[in-house]
Amino acid sequence: MGMTMIEKILARKAGVAEVHAGEIVTVEVDMTVLIDLQFATMWMQPLKINDASKVAIVMDHAVPAPTIKDAAGGPNARKFANDYGIERFYDVGRHGICHQVIAENGLARPGEILACTDSHTCAGGAFNTAARGLGPAEVYSILCTGQTWFQASPTIRYELIGSMPAGVSGKDVFLYIADAFGDATNSNLEYGGPGLASIPLNDRRTIATQGAEISADFSTFAYDDVLAEHFDDLGITSYEPAHADPDAAYAAVREIDLSALAPYVARPGTVSRNGVSVDEVEPRKIDQAFIGSCANGQLDDLRIAAEILRGRRVAPGVRLIVTPASQQVYRDAMRLGYLQDIADAGAVITNSTCGACFGYHMGVVGPGEVCLTSSTRNFTGRMGSTEAEIYMASPATVAASAVAGHITDARKVVAQ
Repeated sequence: MGMTMIEKILARKAGVAEVHAGEIVTVEVDMTVLIDLQFATMWMQPLKINDASKVAIVMDHAVPAPTIKDAAGGPNARKFANDYGIERFYDVGRHGICHQVIAENGLARPGEILACTDSHTCAGGAFNTAARGLGPAEVYSILCTGQTWFQASPTIRYELIGSMPAGVSGKDVFLYIADAFGDATNSNLEYGGPGLASIPLNDRRTIATQGAEISADFSTFAYDDVLAEHFDDLGITSYEPAHADPDAAYAAVREIDLSALAPYVARPGTVSRNGVSVDEVEPRKIDQAFIGSCANGQLDDLRIAAEILRGRRVAPGVRLIVTPASQQVYRDAMRLGYLQDIADAGAVITNSTCGACFGYHMGVVGPGEVCLTSSTRNFTGRMGSTEAEIYMASPATVAASAVAGHITDARKVVAQ
């Protein structure tokens, strides 16, 4: 019996000929990423680690430190990096949301395994990587031993055909999938097919990241010319992609016609079976609009926002907060003039951090407020008050709605 992409990776890293759904394997981990929160909460420096070259540290969730507790974690991280000679240390000034930093520095590579304490680690699956978020204790164990275990879950295959229409993005693809098929608990997601070539890498990263919102284990994309070019640009050639076998066994194969999709909006509470086309959603007045997070704080997301906001103004009574996903994105967006266009429209541009996405700082929402976000989650209380409502949509929809003052179709705003 053939194997899926994830089964191929798990088998290779476990040193066995085959792995299939239901089996448990112990695997070698290629990259372990620690984030600032781990150093600020119950941190104990280990007596030894397995391999410093397979470790990275990213200061991302609370940067620069908004509380004394967060500030106390910084010295722990710096001491740990210094004591063990960890060269991949992305401290304040080189920082960013860990999944963006992972992408920029080629830490998630085709055919490899990446672990991190953040739940959106499945973002690395855009690079044909078996990337998964694990608990702090398990990541600490990997740090010391270089290994972990997984039970191989059944895989759902998304066969992509066609190409996305103008105005449709990876966020819309994901929101459609989440609405149409619901949760994928205890399942892996695999993306491929002839339509994959038309999906830019930034959109693949959005789709892979959001796999966490439907409870998928791994969310992995096929290796193709787009990824080959990406790693060539980074000067990285030492990897072995994982290709699904033609006779791989899937729990389901679902065909998605990209050309038939439209911009989508998820209503408050969940993205699972809770979405609607932007043309069908109620034109709800919004108090805050947010563009950022590991899902949609990429350079292309800021470009899209800037193109919509250029020459326009954020509506009175609306706060538009834009958070670049990394310091590198911030610098590139500034150099290209995107931040100027965004700021001139009346938006607030923050430092790169997870910030408002997890309701910690840089844009917490208050009781009774309505927020339209392009971030990762819209459950009750995620971005602040449990009495707030969070709608989710693409950066284009968020930017256009900030101008209109209510949830609206970006294509209509651009046409005006």
